[in-house]
Amino acid sequence: MIQDSNIRLRAIEKEDLARFVGWLNDPEVHQHLEIMLPLSLAQEELWYQDLLKKPMEEHPLVIEIDTAEGWSPIGNISFMNINWRDRSAEVGIFIGEKKFWNQKYGQKAMRTMLRHGFFNQNFNRIYLRVYETNPRAIRAYEQAGFVHEGRLRQAKFQNGKYIDVLIMSALRSEWQNRGENMECQDANFISKT
Repeated sequence: MIQDSNIRLRAIEKEDLARFVGWLNDPEVHQHLEIMLPLSLAQEELWYQDLLKKPMEEHPLVIEIDTAEGWSPIGNISFMNINWRDRSAEVGIFIGEKKFWNQKYGQKAMRTMLRHGFFNQNFNRIYLRVYETNPRAIRAYEQAGFVHEGRLRQAKFQNGKYIDVLIMSALRSEWQNRGENMECQDANFISKT
């Protein structure tokens, strides 16, 4: 488990799959994701079985927040396309519980994942792709420490038109220079992988 103040990242369990299907079938949630068609629980169960065959470093993690009712799942986050030689990885995230949108939980989860990637995985570069039509996510990524790196022009067809896909990245040295706490002694950051 990876924990930082009121947010934690934990392994996915089979019991989470029904919740994921509900989130991913919501048009507002999946409009900025690669999902184009409705998703069934059976499809999600097949995805989960395939996931178990992948390296643990590429398993998505459930984002949970500390609420009055206890720890509540709100989305997931993962590293993918890991290149161990170059020490780089792509990161993906979504917040499925819409009642927690616009409360900076995505930004907090991303900062926690960056800290984990730089400190525990020893990545040098973490990057992501985001649609130009998602200004809320772009702002959150900037605030988490990502910088604009490039633009894939008209790379995605969405809602009847072509849109650009932005590439953003965070480098370990720049992220540390921003004053992000990377020290092992950080009492608020616990990683049990």
